[in-house]
Amino acid sequence: MTLLITVIAALITTVVWYTKPHSRKLRVGSLALMYWGASLMWLVDAVVEYAELRAEYFTPAAADMLNDAFLGLCVSALGVVIWLVMVLLKDPDGVVRTALGKKS
Repeated sequence: MTLLITVIAALITTVVWYTKPHSRKLRVGSLALMYWGASLMWLVDAVVEYAELRAEYFTPAAADMLNDAFLGLCVSALGVVIWLVMVLLKDPDGVVRTALGKKS
């Protein structure tokens, strides 16, 4: 499940990065690279686990699938948090700078 969730997230962010010109300014490509890196990591993990378990790999317990799904969602959420921090620090449109510069 972790592999499936991160591959779906990587595909979605790659399509957004490729089709929306403004997404390049918002560094969506960095988010896509994070997801592709996580997907590669989970792919290696799946290959190693398959080498150990063979046929048992395809019959996981429900609790294991739930844990894997939760881990995949947490990894995806962490990627979004890291990307948001990058965007806020870069501040491509100057929104944060303007908001901090105004006095109430």
